[in-house]
Amino acid sequence: MTEPDPANYPWWLASRSAGIVAFVLIASAVILGLVLASRFTWPPGMKRKVLKVHQQIALAGLVAIGAHGVLLLGDSFLNPGVTGITIPFTLSYRPVWTGLGILAGYLALLLGPTFYVRRRIGARRWRRVHQATVVVYMLAVVHALGSGTDGASLWFTVMVAFTAVPILALLILRYGRRTRTPARAPIRPRTVTPSPTPGA
Repeated sequence: MTEPDPANYPWWLASRSAGIVAFVLIASAVILGLVLASRFTWPPGMKRKVLKVHQQIALAGLVAIGAHGVLLLGDSFLNPGVTGITIPFTLSYRPVWTGLGILAGYLALLLGPTFYVRRRIGARRWRRVHQATVVVYMLAVVHALGSGTDGASLWFTVMVAFTAVPILALLILRYGRRTRTPARAPIRPRTVTPSPTPGA
């Protein structure tokens, strides 16, 4: 399949634009989520504000992901049909990479709204489930690099690096602390009780 001139396919351009926006939003949401989960000291009221921004960015990312897929329906080159944008690995154009992108979209759709059921499922269980949002970012990176027209371009590679570096650093900061060997408690000298003297 030969690569088309994007300028001749406005629906494709629109879908690509929505995909880039979705990637930036998802990466930003993941970064903010990791920052919120860290043990930083927050000024009074700041953490709640950042949390609201995090939620709004995540929801906007879901909208952009949906637009990224729906806009492809108007593209006459790919002509994916509803099946191609909803069922992973069925699109003829780079099926593996596009399939991973669809899986990322479904995972984002499942994880994004979980905040609103946090009280029902419990904070601890919610945190465990919500940690999988990093997987959405990883799948998005693989999808964009493997199937995106801009995947091999320098500007996109730089953008991926600018998002990957803080995410990796925050992950190391968060999970590296858990894998450290806990300090052993100091060994106290045993108190030996003297044996009674025979015949005493």
